[in-house]
Amino acid sequence: MNPKHLPTYFVLLFWFLMPGQIQNLHAENLSDVANLIGDQDAVLVADQRGRILFSKNADKKLIPASTLKILTSLVAMHYLGPDYRFTTEFYIDNDSNLKIKGYGDPLLTSEILEEISRAIGSRLDSEHKKIKNIVLDDSYFKQPIIIPGITSSSQPYDAPNGALCANFNTVYFKRLENGKYASAEEQTPLLPFALRKIKKSKLTMGRIVFSHKENENTLYLGHLLKYFLEKQGIKSNGNIRHGRVNKENDILVFKYISIFSIKEIISKLLEHSNNFIANQLLISAGTKRYGLPGTLDKGVLAALNYTKNVLNIDNISIIEGSGISRQNKISANSLHKILEKFEPYHELMHKSGRKFYKTGTLNGIKTRAGYIRNEKKELYHFVVLINTPGKSAELIMNRILKVLK
Repeated sequence: MNPKHLPTYFVLLFWFLMPGQIQNLHAENLSDVANLIGDQDAVLVADQRGRILFSKNADKKLIPASTLKILTSLVAMHYLGPDYRFTTEFYIDNDSNLKIKGYGDPLLTSEILEEISRAIGSRLDSEHKKIKNIVLDDSYFKQPIIIPGITSSSQPYDAPNGALCANFNTVYFKRLENGKYASAEEQTPLLPFALRKIKKSKLTMGRIVFSHKENENTLYLGHLLKYFLEKQGIKSNGNIRHGRVNKENDILVFKYISIFSIKEIISKLLEHSNNFIANQLLISAGTKRYGLPGTLDKGVLAALNYTKNVLNIDNISIIEGSGISRQNKISANSLHKILEKFEPYHELMHKSGRKFYKTGTLNGIKTRAGYIRNEKKELYHFVVLINTPGKSAELIMNRILKVLK
């Protein structure tokens, strides 16, 4: 019997049962899939039991772009735990300085800092309503942390990492008709500290990024916190500077425990594909595994240890955790193993129709990885790694979706 005359389901079964054959979807109505895949591309589709239904170039190491964030999410849950919550500590010393010690929380936003300021205000007696310096302790991570692939652009995906950062180290602004600048986010004030940098950038709108230069990425949090503290009647008559907490002598007045668990942070990470969050998680996992101070190298080592000893993956190159570096390399087979491990958490991914997935995009790179739910609520796994400029991941996905009912 000629396979091209069989219904799609039986074609899939026919190919799957054929011994010695690469199981694939090369039925007549999918014959063009192979033509959509270049030599520097890979595609893999597996059923809910992990059986490979289709694969091409599945062992070739290719650039995963942001689909690497799925692995980073697993690494964070493995070392930190899915219910782990980041903390940030606030101390008063003998000289009435307010000291803040950060532990890598990626979600210290304006809204959170305002809530923290209210909590601090309620804990300080009238004697301490006037503080001297605001001292920032970011020693939990070694500075500066240089992420391969990140440039000095004003784009938010190029924001640097640190143990004590606010608003992903960015400020969103706009210029008004009168020529003045204003914050483009109601919850975030446009402070003089940020305004000076905006004017130097000569941009008319968008985001600016606080870099490692002169520690501005950490200092911004201090300026933002000072603003919110003043709204609570807490005045600072000193400087905002770097320093260290002395836990033997300094008095802990407030310990902020994040309202977000690691699982909730990962949901935000995968939905918004935030590079800053990804590497905060990776560095934090490395710190938990290999000790202080947190470094990118320790995070990468933790990820490699996890892929080798938990996922049984050796053929992988990890340089950082977000996928922004083109030096990251992974095969479709390895990414399939990652998807198998991540399946219990698939609902943390972006959902569109029957798909739960993560996309990845770099110049000339288009990637997709995730799950397709069939009518029986079973999950197929798919990996699409397009490293050939001009080739389309969307066309391949459309063909796969038509088959996997």
